[in-house]
Amino acid sequence: MPFLKRYKKSKLGLPPGTIVYTGEERKEPISFTLIEYNEINFEKIEITNISDFFKRKKTNVVSWLTVQGVHDVDIIEILGKEIDLHPIVMEDISNIHERIKIEILDKFLFIVMKSFDFTPENLELTERQISFLLYENKLITFLEEKSNIFNSIINRIQSEFSRIRKLGNDYLLHSLIDIIVDSYFTLLEIIGDKVSDIEEELVTNPDKNTLMQIQHAKHDIIQIRKIIFPIREVINAIIRGDSPIIKEATHIYFRDAYDHIIRIIETLESYRDMVSGLLDIYLSSISNRMNEVMKVLTIIATIFIPLTFIAGVYGMNFLYMPELGWKYSYLVIWIIMLIVAIIMVIYFRRKKWI
Repeated sequence: MPFLKRYKKSKLGLPPGTIVYTGEERKEPISFTLIEYNEINFEKIEITNISDFFKRKKTNVVSWLTVQGVHDVDIIEILGKEIDLHPIVMEDISNIHERIKIEILDKFLFIVMKSFDFTPENLELTERQISFLLYENKLITFLEEKSNIFNSIINRIQSEFSRIRKLGNDYLLHSLIDIIVDSYFTLLEIIGDKVSDIEEELVTNPDKNTLMQIQHAKHDIIQIRKIIFPIREVINAIIRGDSPIIKEATHIYFRDAYDHIIRIIETLESYRDMVSGLLDIYLSSISNRMNEVMKVLTIIATIFIPLTFIAGVYGMNFLYMPELGWKYSYLVIWIIMLIVAIIMVIYFRRKKWI
């Protein structure tokens, strides 16, 4: 599974605030997409230099800059110096293994979130870090790589009659977080389908592959749970915080997102209990199958014990055994052995052992 990624560079011994990119090596240049809008106007611009963003001094619009790629630490450092950003925040932007968190500063609101790429066919789950920096009338979004996760938000902004055009950058922040949270519902549906498939296979024909699927599902749920649980605290901090960046009128939308994340957590807990139950059912099924095999073998061995005794007695070849000279002795012995076997089978059935 790709959750446990190795750091590209070691941060051991470096002072706090040192900007180090910790993801996989990337050579493509960082791209910047700027969207500026208000209730009347909309403009989408592809810029090539981060400095061009700071040269724009419009105050009557919401400016949303999407930075696609955080592997160039020089650009992150330039951005931080332009807006007087704390070095610890710049460090967290480039550290793609940062846990989900929120930092409420004097002039900034910094949030780290995670999104997931999920492949249902092979249960491969990959996490992507998304960071948000909110200040004044601006919002900067940092993505690990190019992604279309926010395309639906862009389409909403382009519509003249959408609510997002009438509200500020705090509502834009809510919309982006809400899209990430909604993507978790899709992920839960896929995991729920996988759990159902495993349950069906467990009832019909459990094998070692079933056990591997249970373990993978359990691992995925634990990792998702570790990531999603802190989101509850992040959204709660926004609702209960005193930051002037988040307007009081926007709190109701964040409370709705909080309700969604609580529902996701409850669903995850139920899936975790289900998977634990599936593991117990698997072990019980294997144990029952083994018991059935042992019961059949025991019955066969028990039936053959008296038959083996009879065959052993007449296999001793004593010279004066009275039955040896009788021409029907062989047939009689076979009849006796069959009668003994039938009597034992009838007895076992009456005892409900078979």
